[in-house]
Amino acid sequence: MAMEFVHKSVLLDEVIENLNIKPNGVYVDGTAGGAGHSKEIALRLNGGCLYALDRDPDAVQVATERLNGLPAKVIHTNYSEMQSRLAEYGVDNVDGVLLDLGVSSWQLDNGERGFSYHVDAPLDMRMSQTGFSAADLVNTFSVQEITDILRNYGEEKFAYKIACNIVKAREVAPISTTLELADIIANSVPAAVRRDGHPARKSFQAIRIAVNHEFEAETEGINAAFDLLKPGGRLCVITFHSLEDRLVKNLFAEFTKGCTCPSDIPICICGKTPRGRLVVRKPIIPTEQEVKQNPRSRSAKLRVIEKLP
Repeated sequence: MAMEFVHKSVLLDEVIENLNIKPNGVYVDGTAGGAGHSKEIALRLNGGCLYALDRDPDAVQVATERLNGLPAKVIHTNYSEMQSRLAEYGVDNVDGVLLDLGVSSWQLDNGERGFSYHVDAPLDMRMSQTGFSAADLVNTFSVQEITDILRNYGEEKFAYKIACNIVKAREVAPISTTLELADIIANSVPAAVRRDGHPARKSFQAIRIAVNHEFEAETEGINAAFDLLKPGGRLCVITFHSLEDRLVKNLFAEFTKGCTCPSDIPICICGKTPRGRLVVRKPIIPTEQEVKQNPRSRSAKLRVIEKLP
């Protein structure tokens, strides 16, 4: 398993620099994946501890192997539950948290997991490998529900047409594989769209986000991570598409917002002060060299916030 779990850690140097790691500190990697970031954090600890979290049992197994012998503890959980899970270990505040959002390279490359529109596999897409799957979604949701998902989570222009064709196809037989779904999507969009990148990309992204409740988990997880930080502690979040980045940007804006009194009141009566400060104003993006070596990093953005006293 570990041998196949190839994992290029995106923005690795930038993450390590911005986490501002103290050797005796306590850190959390909420999305351990192939443990690339986790390992580099743990290697810098001496007297400190890293808690590496992942909801995917495959990732937990690999991270456990790769962090063996290092000051790290691997926990099988969704990062949105980090506060209650860390409390079990007596941890109620930390020096830094990393969240690397979205689907991991391993999940995409492991065709049988059903995340990829390039490989024929059961239509699954569940990060936790339990519960409601992509096949359940496309075979039971209404035209309107599917349209809303494709529009809201994939910004798909042809959402309604795709949704209608999904419902039409499943009346003949249930849609059960990734390539069946990819074909339905490709046949629902104009030829010009088919020539411009893979026509299923946005829809697959949207269905994956819905199946895994990603935006809910991201909102809960970022709030939980920020609450856990000690004053001076830092939260680093890596995103891979504009919807995710917007969500992070808006949450960070909330943390840095002070007084919310109406502008016509001469003195503040709300007493609100900023809870955090942005370490970098604009998101950090990969270097040209990194993009060349790992094309998947092209859309990555790193945002960093520090908790104020």
